[in-house]
Amino acid sequence: MEFCASGRIIHSTAPILILLLLGQPAAAQNAKKNDNLENVALCNGSDRTSLESRISACTALIDSGQATTAALAIAHNNRGNAYVTKGDHDRAIQDFDRSIKLNPAYAKPFNNRAAAYVSKGEYDLAIKSLDEAIGLYPDYGRALANRAGIYLKKNEYDRAARDYDEAIRLAPDLEAVWSGRCWTRAILGALQAALEDCNRALQSGPDNAETYDSRGLIRLKMGQFDAAIDDYDSALRSDPKLASALYGRGLAKLKRSDKVGSETDISAAKTIQARIGDDFMRYGVQ
Repeated sequence: MEFCASGRIIHSTAPILILLLLGQPAAAQNAKKNDNLENVALCNGSDRTSLESRISACTALIDSGQATTAALAIAHNNRGNAYVTKGDHDRAIQDFDRSIKLNPAYAKPFNNRAAAYVSKGEYDLAIKSLDEAIGLYPDYGRALANRAGIYLKKNEYDRAARDYDEAIRLAPDLEAVWSGRCWTRAILGALQAALEDCNRALQSGPDNAETYDSRGLIRLKMGQFDAAIDDYDSALRSDPKLASALYGRGLAKLKRSDKVGSETDISAAKTIQARIGDDFMRYGVQ
């Protein structure tokens, strides 16, 4: 999964499962092999496999007695990813734990387990899991980006910035790293550098409400109130209930002496997120 400013997380995709078929009569072996190959494809999520089909296929592989230890670790990881997407985070964690036990050198389930922990609000456990992934694979850009996203949630902006810097060095094609570092730099006050990151994110990927929201904050802090309103408008077209964009637009309107518009936006933002004003004070905007 993939983290941005709001905490989306980047799942690590699994390699193709490799099965070890046990000795059987040729006809039975061929039939079993065909069933296993179909389950491999479904467990790997090919052809837009439904979550239930993916879970069932991974379960069939796990229960088949035909898979190598390495393949079992991948199947548990894949099923865990499906459970995360389904919202069954406890089962997902059980699968990731099993995958790790089967293959402790396999970094992906550590990264993916963090997704389940984040969804449960267990940020410290998520960071610990990502620390282990990065310890196994120091060049793991996705895991670094995900850890940066959690540090953002914990308001540890300097740590987030360091992880985003390293993630960008290792994996500059990940869209989330530019948007995430833009938001981090905006809060820290590195406004021109933040603006460049946001522009890069918008140029290289699809329009994203969070990125426009981040750029709106930058322009608000720069005193470019009309431009800030334009960016907040763009964010709200994609996500009409994005509290930070409503509140930021309200502040920008207030600076332009639009008291009625300001009160409407700020009231709407507080209805969605009661303490949004405290967040903006922490961002250095009042």
